[in-house]
Amino acid sequence: MSGPPPRTLLKVCGATTRGDIEAAATAGADCVGLWHGVPGGPRELDADTLGDLASAARSAGLLPALVTFLAEAEALTELARRTGVGWIQLHAYQSPTAVRALRASLAPEVAIVKVLHLAQGGAGCVERPLIGAYERAGTDLFLIDAATGDGRIGSTGQALDPADVLALLPRMTRPFLLAGGLGPTSPARYADVVRAPGFHGIDVDTAARSPLTGRFGVPEITALARAWRGDPSGGPARAHPPADLEPSR
Repeated sequence: MSGPPPRTLLKVCGATTRGDIEAAATAGADCVGLWHGVPGGPRELDADTLGDLASAARSAGLLPALVTFLAEAEALTELARRTGVGWIQLHAYQSPTAVRALRASLAPEVAIVKVLHLAQGGAGCVERPLIGAYERAGTDLFLIDAATGDGRIGSTGQALDPADVLALLPRMTRPFLLAGGLGPTSPARYADVVRAPGFHGIDVDTAARSPLTGRFGVPEITALARAWRGDPSGGPARAHPPADLEPSR
């Protein structure tokens, strides 16, 4: 990182159509998450659709991020080369060894995002003892998200306790994104997290969607952008994620 982003980065997750891409771009998102290798996931894409939507995202000025439970470096590297994704978001319990192998095989301009799963009710983060190892292995960015009591991870819609998030930060030297039930009314609740060193942006699924269609909605994403950036004008100007992150070597 060369410094803090000019404003909060907004990643919307789970695009499945070109219409989703267009809505995200129109409303001012920076990055769009595309699911592949998420068994049983409601927004799972095959490799061809992943590539098509990644191309559409780049053309619209968005950074496409592969969101996956996969861990095998060779398969993920081939996907990155084939589809042109700019981030690989490891959204499961991949090991630091898997991250190291992936970093060694990926092109340097592709960033690795490792999700840290913070359980609700003060149960802690299972990856907490491994944060340093993830950083040494080549993680570029962390994403702090909720894990539910019944073991669900990813797009749970469950909010995190800000105190639990803040307790995790002293172990981290990489920038981080915040996820977990975030919406336009959330910034005040997470004001201390937003002010913390390393805060880079947010990752949203449910609140980015129209309640009528379940698709990404321009009004919904615009409301997120305005609320989290403190910018009443909203609009499509972006924080340009590729320039903000320099993948680890």
